[in-house]
Amino acid sequence: MGNNIIQSEPVQKQESEKAQESEKKIEKEPKKMSLKTAIIIVVIIAIGVLAYIYKGLFIAATVNGSPISRLGIIQKLEKASGKNLLESLITEKLVQNEAKAKGISVSSEEINGEIKKIEEQITSQGGTLEAALKAQGMNANELKSQIILQKKMEKLVVDKINVTDEEVEQYIKENKISIPSGQEAAAKNQIKDELRNQKLNKEAGLLINTLKSQAKIQYFVDY
Repeated sequence: MGNNIIQSEPVQKQESEKAQESEKKIEKEPKKMSLKTAIIIVVIIAIGVLAYIYKGLFIAATVNGSPISRLGIIQKLEKASGKNLLESLITEKLVQNEAKAKGISVSSEEINGEIKKIEEQITSQGGTLEAALKAQGMNANELKSQIILQKKMEKLVVDKINVTDEEVEQYIKENKISIPSGQEAAAKNQIKDELRNQKLNKEAGLLINTLKSQAKIQYFVDY
């Protein structure tokens, strides 16, 4: 009898220890759930704050509280002019790649020189470059990008757009242009620039068609 009592004490002790461990686990579980819930709440708040700060990325405007999404605007713009814009971007990439392949670049001096010419023309008409860019929905960086692209195109076809004095004289004769005395040089320079631009537009079009025919272009959007 005494032996049975002695042998049962360790068993009771083990059961007591197991019960204490179970109680500890039960006490810990609510803490884990509480931490998880706190993390979820923090994440939800963070998402809400970011959505408010960057709401302009998703919502273009609201009318009496009803939102107009930017995605809706983008879809309408793509439908209206997506094809033309895509073709323009393809052309730009083809020209950039061709210029790179032939080691053609545009210096800061060339860019600034073109900007100065444009600014002088606008100023002579009583305007400002800043106002003109704003009217076109452009900024200074976009203007520079256009100038770089144009200069690269000119350099790609430079050997085909030269205008001779004979061509200028022929143009004056064919169009029966009367030049005031003392303004001959300025008038001829203006005509030469005009003829050069005509050649540039023609040769640029031919080059772009050639580059497109040689390139592997895959369309993933059908406008």
